[in-house]
Amino acid sequence: MDSKTLYIRNMVCPRCISAVKETLTKLEIPFTEVVLGKALINIEKSTINQDILDQELRKIGFELIRDKNRKLVAEVKALIVNYIHYSGESDLKINFSYYLTEKIGKDYSVITSIFSEMENTTIEKYIIAQKIERVKELLTYNELTLSEIAFQLNYSSVQHLSNQFKKITGKTPSQYKKLDIQARKTLDMI
Repeated sequence: MDSKTLYIRNMVCPRCISAVKETLTKLEIPFTEVVLGKALINIEKSTINQDILDQELRKIGFELIRDKNRKLVAEVKALIVNYIHYSGESDLKINFSYYLTEKIGKDYSVITSIFSEMENTTIEKYIIAQKIERVKELLTYNELTLSEIAFQLNYSSVQHLSNQFKKITGKTPSQYKKLDIQARKTLDMI
């Protein structure tokens, strides 16, 4: 276990990274990097008061993760959210099982087993939920056609995207676009 990595739940956006950096700075905890789901610090974790850090993180909607399985789940979620929402990739033609195995350094069967046990859902369903939220976001911007969105998010067809979207949201993408108030979820609530 890395004694210089802090795992933090609910980090889902660039502003989350800034908020955690501010908290670490305020508590005078030197760090080298803060990314979604974790912070790399310059000192041993044992030398900081993790209870105080956790209290400060909770004030701004985060939580210090100490359990190794929870850390793994947080890392999986952060990798998926980052790739789907923030990677800047022009399309999502990726094998997530390979991607997660490479990034985490554990066998995919171990990763998926722990994730399913801790979250009561599969990694595949979590990926679908994140992709649907990304579709909602892109529909809201109204800059891409449904065909372009389907291509960008690696759906085999517009029909496949539409069917999955309706299954998850209860509405077709066109019905969703027509809503006055669009029902998007925050990424940490998925």
